[in-house]
Amino acid sequence: MLYEALPAISHSIDAQGRLVLVSDVWLSTLGYERSEVVGRFWPDFLTPASRAYATEVIIPELFRTGRCKDIEYQMVRKDGVLIDILLSSFIERDASGAPLQSLTVIQDVTQRKREQSELAVQYERLRVTLDSIGDGVITTDAQGRIEYLNPVAERLTGWTNAQARSRPSAPVFNIVHEETRRRAMSPISVCLAEDRIVGLANHTILLSRDCREYHIEDSAAPIKDATGRTVGVVLVFRDVSEQRQLSLEMTYRATHDELTGLLNRSEFERRLESTLMAAHKVKDRYVLMYIDLDRFKLVNDAGGHAVGDRLLKQVAGLIKKVARRHDIFARLGGDEFGLIVEHCSIEAAQSIAQKICEEIDEFRFQHGEQLLHIGASIGLVQIDERWPTVASLLRAADSACYAAKEAGRNRVYAYFAADEVIDSHQKDMQWVRRLEHALDNGQFVLHWQEVKAMGSVEEGLHAEVLLRLVGENRKLISPGAFLPSAERFYMASRIDRWVVNEAFEWMARHRDALGHLDTLSINLSGLSIGDGDFHRYVIDLIETMAFDHHKLCFEITETAAITNLSDATSFFESMHAFGIRFALDDFGSGLSSFSYLKNLPADYLKIDGQFIRDLATNLVGQATVRCIQEVARITGKKTVAEFVETEAVEALLREIGVDYTQGFLRHRPEPLDTILTMRSPARSLSE
Repeated sequence: MLYEALPAISHSIDAQGRLVLVSDVWLSTLGYERSEVVGRFWPDFLTPASRAYATEVIIPELFRTGRCKDIEYQMVRKDGVLIDILLSSFIERDASGAPLQSLTVIQDVTQRKREQSELAVQYERLRVTLDSIGDGVITTDAQGRIEYLNPVAERLTGWTNAQARSRPSAPVFNIVHEETRRRAMSPISVCLAEDRIVGLANHTILLSRDCREYHIEDSAAPIKDATGRTVGVVLVFRDVSEQRQLSLEMTYRATHDELTGLLNRSEFERRLESTLMAAHKVKDRYVLMYIDLDRFKLVNDAGGHAVGDRLLKQVAGLIKKVARRHDIFARLGGDEFGLIVEHCSIEAAQSIAQKICEEIDEFRFQHGEQLLHIGASIGLVQIDERWPTVASLLRAADSACYAAKEAGRNRVYAYFAADEVIDSHQKDMQWVRRLEHALDNGQFVLHWQEVKAMGSVEEGLHAEVLLRLVGENRKLISPGAFLPSAERFYMASRIDRWVVNEAFEWMARHRDALGHLDTLSINLSGLSIGDGDFHRYVIDLIETMAFDHHKLCFEITETAAITNLSDATSFFESMHAFGIRFALDDFGSGLSSFSYLKNLPADYLKIDGQFIRDLATNLVGQATVRCIQEVARITGKKTVAEFVETEAVEALLREIGVDYTQGFLRHRPEPLDTILTMRSPARSLSE
C-alpha cells in the first residue's frame, strides 16, 4: 500500500483511537510487526503520563477541532526503550462532517531532546558556577544591553538581575576615576568597539546604586558564536577595596614618618629629585629648607624620649601651619625637618623660614611644672641647575644650617658658594664620609714615636702610638688633618675604639717580645673621656686580652680632662685599678691648669708644644716650663716636652730638669712593628 511505504513515522486512527494504518518506518522505529499493532488502542504505545495526556486531552481535542500540532509524547519501543516524539495530526471528514480517518505524522526528537537536556544541565551548571564564584559577572548583548548579573554583581552594583536586564550597561556598571571622580571609559563599550579583551584602568571606583563605593579590577571579553561573530560581552570584576586599603596603608607607612605623620626622608628625597629635575627643565623657582632644632637634646635629657616625641609632634604642627599647603614637608630624622618651597624666590623663602624660627622661638613646651624652650636653625638653598644631584643639594642645605648654628642658632642662613663657614662645613662632611670609609675598609695604620728619657739611669723604651690614615698612593695623612672634623661630628670616639682595640691586640700578639718596652701611650679624645660606653668598652678589652697592662698609658688633653672633670676622674681611677697610667697632654695651655691639677690623678704632664718650639729664645716660655716642672716635682709627676727639634732646646730642657723629650730631633715616627726590633733608645737623626 502507498501509506505503508511513506518515508515517515506515520499512522492513522479511527474514531475510537485504534490504529488503522501504520507506516513501515513506524514499525521499524518501534520494533513491531504490523500484525502486532493494527487494531490496538494507539495510546497503549505511550508512557503512562503521555497516555493519560493523549486520552484525556489531545485525542478529544483532535476529533473536536480536526487537528493538533507538535504534541510532545514519549513512546515505548517494543524493547522498552523510550522515544521522545513530536506528533501532529489532522482528521479527514465526510460531506456531513463526520470523521473518516486521521493522518498522524510523528517526528523522533529523542536525540534533540537529549542534546537539549545536556545543554540545560550545562547551562544550570554554568549558572550555579557564576552564582557561586567570588567575582562579579555581567553579560550583555551585542548592543551592550544587560542580559545577566550574578549575585556578586548584584551586590556590588546594587541592581538585581531582573531590574538590570535589557538596560544599557553604563547606568548599572557605573565607574569613575578615583581622584578626578570623572566617569571612566566603559570596558564593555571599548570591548564592543574594538572587538578585543579589555582591562580596566587603575584607580577605578564602582559607584553602586545604593551609593556605596568599591575599588575594582575587571576585564571584558567578547562573546562569539560558532561563526566567530561577536554577539555580546562578558565582564568579570572583583572588589579590591580591602587590598587597595592595605596597599595604601603599606605605601603610607613606607613614605611617612610614624611619629609625626609627615613624609619620611626617603620619600622626601624622591620628591626632591623630581623637583630638581623640574628646576633643570622649566627654570621654575624652588627653595630647599633644612631645619634643625636647637636645644632639643635638653628636652630629651629632661623628660626622656616620650617627652621628646611629644615635642616633635607639636613642632611639626607649628611648621606645618607656616608652610604653604602645596609645599613638601618631611621629617628627615631625629630633630631635623625638610621643606621644599615651590614656585618661590629665595627672598620669599627666607621670609617663610624666619616666620618658622619666630614661631618655634615663641613656643613653650609644658613638661610637668617646667616650660621648656627650644629654637631652630634653618639653612636655605635655591634649587636650580647648579646642583647635579639630590645629595649635593642636601649637603649644601646642611652646610647652610650648620652656618646658622655657628652664627648663634635660632636663625636663617642662605647658601652662598663662596661662604667660608659653609666651605669649612663641607670639608668637614667630606672628611666624615672619608673616615667612615676608612673605618669600614681598614685604611688606618699605627705608627709610634719614642719618648726619650733625659736621665742617666737606664730605662725601658717609652713610646707614643700615633694614628695615620692611608691616603691615595699609600700616602700617610696625620691626625691633624682629620681629627678636628671627626670631633665636630662625633666620630672621634669610634676612631679611639679602633686605635685601642688595634693597640691592645698588637700588645697581646707580641707580649713575649715586649720585655724592653716600658710604656706605650695611647691618645684619647675628649668625646671618649665623657662616654661611659667607651669606658666599659676599654674595661672589657682589658679583661679579655692577655698582656701586661702596666705598660699602658692613656694620654688626654688638659682641656678635655677639665671639660669632663667628673668623667675623667672616674676613668682615671678605674684604669689605675688595672695599673694603667695617665698623661695630661698640651698641659699649660689652659688658664686653670694648676688649679685643676690636684683633682686629676695623672702620672705625666706633657708640656704644650707652644712653649717648646722657640724655648731657646723665649724667656716667657722658659719661665712657664720651669713653673710646670716645679709643680710636677712637688706633686710627684713626671714631665714630657713635645716638639723638641733642636739640640739647644734639648740642652735647655735637661738643665730645667724635664724628665722626657719627644720630637723629630731624636726620632721620627715609624710603623709600630719596628718597636719589636728596638733594644736601645732610638738613634738621633743626625747620626
